Amino acid sequence: MGPTGLSRVLQIHPTRQCNLSCLHCYSSSSPNEKTELPLSLLCDAVSDAASEGFNYVSLSGGEPTLYRPLHELLTHARQVGMRTAVTTNGMLLTERKIEQLRTMVDVLAISIDGIPSAHNRIRGSQHAFETMRSRLPMLRAANMMFGFIFTLTQYNLDELDWVRDFAVNEGAKLLQIHPLEEVGNAAIMLRGNAPDATESAYAWMLAQQKTTEDFQIRIDVAFSEAIKQQPNLVFAGDMTGFEEKPMADLISPLVIEANGTVSPIQYGFARKYSVGNLKISPLRTLLSNWRKQGLPQFHALCRDVYEEIARAPAPFFLDWNGLIGKRAEEAFLIEQRRINYSMGM
Repeated sequence: MGPTGLSRVLQIHPTRQCNLSCLHCYSSSSPNEKTELPLSLLCDAVSDAASEGFNYVSLSGGEPTLYRPLHELLTHARQVGMRTAVTTNGMLLTERKIEQLRTMVDVLAISIDGIPSAHNRIRGSQHAFETMRSRLPMLRAANMMFGFIFTLTQYNLDELDWVRDFAVNEGAKLLQIHPLEEVGNAAIMLRGNAPDATESAYAWMLAQQKTTEDFQIRIDVAFSEAIKQQPNLVFAGDMTGFEEKPMADLISPLVIEANGTVSPIQYGFARKYSVGNLKISPLRTLLSNWRKQGLPQFHALCRDVYEEIARAPAPFFLDWNGLIGKRAEEAFLIEQRRINYSMGM
């Protein structure tokens, strides 16, 4: 089933252009970045993904509301039967943009980084929080489903209750807690700030206590004992018959980066495991080739990490994406050293 459950997610980053330069941005997006992908290429990829069983398109960035053909991309995703989500910093929402998104987006996810001063510091703008907050009444007036995404670090667990109360009071239906990914800007600006097992455990317990029928809290943290019992949750189960399964059952999320690179699991995943690049071949061709060559290698990596978790002497909470990403990068560096050594470099 994988870590995304019944949702088979195609995550698309159509642009790296953004109105902010956030300290934790995994794609190192900024106002100076102009990299983006053409609409036709992304629509073809969405169609190919749907034929492989993917049922959910999640758009991020960069700031996706700066991608001019955003409405057309969302329309196409709906036409091929996919549910949709858009992640935004919320600052650029207008009545016109909200009206365009209202019927095309199942969930609008707004990034939040803690109390206002912490949010502004991370976002690099003294006006980021209040500008975002000023847009929320328009979402409520449009009866648009929205939630917040909170990036958990080692140092902001004490702000989680405040964020939860803010989300409830503003009419959000969801709070997603996502551990900091130390890639992109965060690898430099916030290195060593990723939450450890202690922060993850406390955040997990808070999430269980605060969830109600009208307001859901979800956390992208796994429990080691659950993984031990269900290796399929982390793509470490039996691969018998994988040749016949739709790709969405074998990897989710599948990530399309703004330069066309297609990666498993997360943005910037070690290129040793890359699915390929959409600028070279269509997604259906990339996935067909990766099924034969890259998928067994990726599955072996997942098995190695799973076995490490299974050997742990005590139960613990973990960020699976962060852990598998780190192990993938280590494997890539080891291979590069071996290649350099064989070449006498």
